[in-house]
Amino acid sequence: MLKGLGSLGDMGKLMRQAQEMQTKMAEVQEQLDTIEVEGEAGAGLVKAVASAKGELRRLSIDPSLFKPEEREVVEDLIVAAVKEATERAQARAQEEFAKVTEGLPLPPGMKLPF
Repeated sequence: MLKGLGSLGDMGKLMRQAQEMQTKMAEVQEQLDTIEVEGEAGAGLVKAVASAKGELRRLSIDPSLFKPEEREVVEDLIVAAVKEATERAQARAQEEFAKVTEGLPLPPGMKLPF
């Protein structure tokens, strides 16, 4: 049917692939909310859990850290744990989107979602 159309047939194929990718991207966006990653600091004394969208879900602090004179240390560990969880969440999101776009002719270094 599209035999004599040359590059238009390729364009149709590319459009179908783009539509499929858009559907898969929406599915991945939904899945990212259910994926959780954990960051930790201070050899596990402070742990932060975030969704793959980067939303902080839980924070766990070992009771041994609750000494008034160590308040600044605890605060620094919390910041480090949240930072690690956020970085892992971003990396995991990129991995999930990479699965969707596998095999598509996208420019190198293109970050998703768009």
